[in-house]
Amino acid sequence: MAIDAKHEDLRSLRIDRTARSGGEGEPPAWARRYILSGIAVLVLLGLVALGYRMFSKDAPQVEVVRASAQSSDVGGVVLSASGYIVAHHKINLNSKVTGRVKWIGVEKGDKVKEGQILVRLEDDEFRAQYEQASGAAQNARAYLEELQNGSRPEEIQQAQHNLDEAKATLVNDKIVLDRTRNLVAQGVLSKQALDDATAKFEADQQRVNSLDKGFQLARIGPRQEEIARARGALQQAEGQAAYSKSLLDATLIRAPVTGTILERAAEKGELVTSGFASTAEGGPQGLVVSLADLNDLQVELDIAQDDFARLGPKQKAVVTTDAYPDRKYDGVIAEISPQANRAKATVQVKVQILKPDAYLRPDMNSTVKFLADEAQHTSSQPQGVFVPTAAVKDRDGKKIVFLAFDGKAMAREVKIQSQRSDGALVQGLNGGEDVITSAPQDLKDGDKIKIKGQS
Repeated sequence: MAIDAKHEDLRSLRIDRTARSGGEGEPPAWARRYILSGIAVLVLLGLVALGYRMFSKDAPQVEVVRASAQSSDVGGVVLSASGYIVAHHKINLNSKVTGRVKWIGVEKGDKVKEGQILVRLEDDEFRAQYEQASGAAQNARAYLEELQNGSRPEEIQQAQHNLDEAKATLVNDKIVLDRTRNLVAQGVLSKQALDDATAKFEADQQRVNSLDKGFQLARIGPRQEEIARARGALQQAEGQAAYSKSLLDATLIRAPVTGTILERAAEKGELVTSGFASTAEGGPQGLVVSLADLNDLQVELDIAQDDFARLGPKQKAVVTTDAYPDRKYDGVIAEISPQANRAKATVQVKVQILKPDAYLRPDMNSTVKFLADEAQHTSSQPQGVFVPTAAVKDRDGKKIVFLAFDGKAMAREVKIQSQRSDGALVQGLNGGEDVITSAPQDLKDGDKIKIKGQS
């Protein structure tokens, strides 16, 4: 019985494999059906997406900007443009002579008056040249005066005495000659004595003629041609002296106008030149200082040719600066370039600032709002939404813009209130919309789009 009991215990330890079919080792049939259905749905969706991508047209990429609602703080603005403040007349002072800076008495920003000495150059050589030329001019002037005054009475009297003495000697020579001729004829003297007496008489006769001519010239005075030649020599000497004086004066560099020093380019001991300047360190400098009258300022603008027709001569404007946006200055168009810039498709316009103050500086960024004529606008201030120029399209004689909304392009008709150099103020938008600025030419209302830079 003990053996049978052990056999029964061993049988109880065996695994009953027939129970697997209905046990917990495998999922039930309904679970397997749900799993297979889910896998089939996922595969089907993937095939649909793949087919859509393969057979549907790719949406074009576009660029957008955010439209901003704005209101003009100046009534009747027909155009707004940006530019730079410039001095109406900026003067770069150079030296007329080449020399070394001996003294410079201004700094950048100093106020100077017309005629004020700004820089002194070493002048030893120029002063010596002037003194030499001045002495030559004085010498030429004295010689001319001598010729113009003629001979002095004492000189005429001396010439008269010399002539009288020569005539007396000639009379004595004639007596000696006649006596010698008689003695030779008598045979008392030789013929050689006659020849000597004849030669002496003829020589003294020539001397009398010469002294007589000199006496006549002393009484008449110098020839007019000689006076004219002396006058020309004096003019030449005076011109050389004046030129030397101008070079000496040029060693003092003065302010040509009342204004403000904008730049100081030279220092004491540096060489400045009237010829070529050198970019090498220690080389001669061309520019010494630059200055301008800061009470005479303009704004230099490049106006697009499409907007140029909105402006006219003497048109009024309001000027503001980026540095002080709350300060406004009255302006008026002072200059319109007679020639357009073909490369930039612009026309240069300069606006005169009527009452500038100490806040304005040359080369400041500024914005100019051009005003319409008084008869063309009321005191109401136009309001609208600002959009870039590239966003406005012409379709069937209307102005439209395309908005990017929910992956599609939406066309919206607008009305332009005022044109600016970089865009337009329009009606028809609320502000805050994403306006399409770059898109295919055939883009239509309702087309699907992709915004560049977004997935």
